[in-house]
Amino acid sequence: MFQIVPRGTTTNYQVGKLVCVARNYVDHIRELNNAFPDEPVMFTKPTTSIIVDGEKIIIPPYSTDCHHEVELAVLIGATGKDIPLHRAFQHVAGYGVALDMTLRDVQSVLKAKGLPWDKAKGFDTSCPLSSFVAAEAVADPQRLRIALRVNGALRQDATTALMMRGIPELIAAASAIFTLEAGDILLTGTPAGVAAVNSGDVLEAEIEQVGRLRVTVA
Repeated sequence: MFQIVPRGTTTNYQVGKLVCVARNYVDHIRELNNAFPDEPVMFTKPTTSIIVDGEKIIIPPYSTDCHHEVELAVLIGATGKDIPLHRAFQHVAGYGVALDMTLRDVQSVLKAKGLPWDKAKGFDTSCPLSSFVAAEAVADPQRLRIALRVNGALRQDATTALMMRGIPELIAAASAIFTLEAGDILLTGTPAGVAAVNSGDVLEAEIEQVGRLRVTVA
């Protein structure tokens, strides 16, 4: 059981489903030569994919090309279905730093066959998460610098203002598919700069006003 208490609050959230958004930054879409989506592309990760600050990513033996993807994580604090845009932020309890670790070689094979991405995206340790900060502590979640360093070298460096679809639109779209419950987490996509990691690498992710996350590759 994975629980979160956002800094600045006393509310304890038991994590439910992890709803993830793909292809939400233009430069990332271009760097992978993907098609631009007409609507948000969503997939899920199990809670067994979560690790926390200081823990280790374990790359499964069936992959030789694991990529980092730094993302802003949104903690849902109130249950809702078909949430309208103007009420979306009322359902947000906090924000965190996440990594969506992706087995790119496996994903490429699955995509070519038209199959789901679970094997490439949902493996154990594929979702490192920082602690969360209360939503009220973040002035504007759509104006935050987001960055990732590997062994001290800057790999990803962008701003959440570059999202194709902002947080309200993502919450509205996700809640049209799933009932979003308190404790669910929404990952909002990654900017350009994704690349492979190797055994022994140290990954340090940071989002201003939100926090930092440091994990290693086993």
